Formats: sequence, C-alpha cells, structure tokens
Amino acid sequence: MARFLIEVPHEEEEVACARVVEIFLKTGSHFVTHTDWGCLDGEHKAWLIMEVDNKEEARRILPPAFRSQAKIVSLNKFSMEEIDGILRHHRH
Repeated sequence: MARFLIEVPHEEEEVACARVVEIFLKTGSHFVTHTDWGCLDGEHKAWLIMEVDNKEEARRILPPAFRSQAKIVSLNKFSMEEIDGILRHHRH
C-alpha cells in the first residue's frame, strides 16, 4: 500500500472549525477520527496520513463535502543509495 498525506483547509471562524471537526468525528472512519488539526495555532487545516492503494481511495475516505478541496500527496522515503545514484547521475 502507498502512504498519503492529506491536507484539508477550512474557514477560519471558530464555529466553522467546530463544524468541520464535528463532521470528521461523526464519520466514524478510523482515519478521519484521528485527524490532526492546526486551528489552535491559526492554521485552519486538517492533516491525515493514511495507507491505502491510491489517491482516489484516500479521497473517498474523506467526508464528501471536503473531497474536492483536499490536497493529497503521495509520500515516499529515500535511501542513501538512491540519493547517491541520483547525485552521481547529475554530476556527469
């Protein structure tokens, strides 16, 4: 499975934050109920990391009202060997 970082922005007003959080918590999805929020630090976004097969599956896990505005980024890790190979390739 692939790993994805999902970022979902929302409006800044306190009541808007509360409504978004309520929607996420009421979905019942394990992924969505364990969302991290930046609201208390003035960053009105939700973040989730999930392991699913593809971006569309990740999008479908979100509450429908937030799917279109979500930014979904495929995550990966690099080994030193991979980086060494890339750097060697670009030195020539």
